[in-house]
Amino acid sequence: MAEGLSMEYEEEVAKKVWRGMRSGVASAGCGGGVYARRSQSGRRGGKHRKYWLLSRKAASVRLSRLGTRRRRSKRLRVPLPELRRHIIIGFTDGLVILMHKTTTAVRVLHPFTRDVVDFQPLATLYHQVVRQKASLLDMNAAVCSSASSADSITVVVWFPYTDVVLAADPGSDWEVLHRGFYVCCALPFQGRLYATLSCSSEIVQLYPSRRNGPQENSVVIAHAPHSADRKVCNFYLVESGGRMLLAVRQPAPYANGSEWNALDWSRRIVCRLYAVDLNSQRYKLIPVKSIGDRALFLSGDRCLSVSASDLPSLSSNSIYSTLPQYPILVYSLGTGLSERLADSCQIHDKKDRIRPSVRPFTIVDHLITYCNPRVWSKGLMFHEYHYIPQSFEELIKKIRAQERELRIPCIAVHSR
Repeated sequence: MAEGLSMEYEEEVAKKVWRGMRSGVASAGCGGGVYARRSQSGRRGGKHRKYWLLSRKAASVRLSRLGTRRRRSKRLRVPLPELRRHIIIGFTDGLVILMHKTTTAVRVLHPFTRDVVDFQPLATLYHQVVRQKASLLDMNAAVCSSASSADSITVVVWFPYTDVVLAADPGSDWEVLHRGFYVCCALPFQGRLYATLSCSSEIVQLYPSRRNGPQENSVVIAHAPHSADRKVCNFYLVESGGRMLLAVRQPAPYANGSEWNALDWSRRIVCRLYAVDLNSQRYKLIPVKSIGDRALFLSGDRCLSVSASDLPSLSSNSIYSTLPQYPILVYSLGTGLSERLADSCQIHDKKDRIRPSVRPFTIVDHLITYCNPRVWSKGLMFHEYHYIPQSFEELIKKIRAQERELRIPCIAVHSR
């Protein structure tokens, strides 16, 4: 999101949303302007939308600009009254994907022009194939170029605890795109959606899918290197510098060369980067030794590439990620060393509170939180609340009350 698509593809997406507005597929939002029109200054509306990032306080939305050509970051407050009735289920290049709390209707919102594209409710397929409210609460979504129409877009949704992937065009019913897929990390890239899967070393193209047979509706574009053991490695997809990168994170063996059964996650991690070459006839993984002044933030739900030169508190040529025991780790591609951060900012010992919140929060705290929407969506900071002790009774009650705001309509499901 901080490192978006090419300008050519941005303009193509803008044209599709604008055509949808003209044909009645999309409806006007609460503000002026259209997605791709030029402002009075001659700048194209939404030109920098890919650089914007929502802070954790979604009720009073703040949007922070990262890594723009102006070489500085900004923050401004943008009122989004839609958030009172919707939950955020995803972002693609600055577009916000929402789901209505009581109807489950999906909406794609441009946060600055306020233009929207509406999609059918998810309730029917929820009762047929999802059936877990927890999956709906923690679902993810992305916007892609429609495979059925050159003038439209498609929303693809997937779930953390359910092995289905759904897709819909504006005005069309939702359909099951894939079954048996537990999506680990997904990346919208050049109008398509790619992903890594649970217990698999494959990188697949989720959308558009290829349906040559009942079992073959995905395109395997690459496999992780043979040296990456899927049992102990984590695979992430992130866009950086206009390239799709595969990040492989694994625990480092002891210095004495012990085998994999003698790992120590608390001491070190090792990260390897590969550029996924989509232009060759046979998709290749090209090792990447350096990402220059970039810093990567990795999570199974969201990944970011940001400019460390624009944000001096970040370490360049580095990868930030999380572990269950340690909420923030940074790995240097230059030195091969890793370091734990935020250890002195832990507010509890997994049982009781041990200190008040340590303020001010760093930019790393905010970016890691953004990459972990299951905490971010609750208005909490990830490094403080990646684990919530049972003793935090009042907080747990508030979270349960927030979850009850999502009400799934009852729909009669007829067997065929």
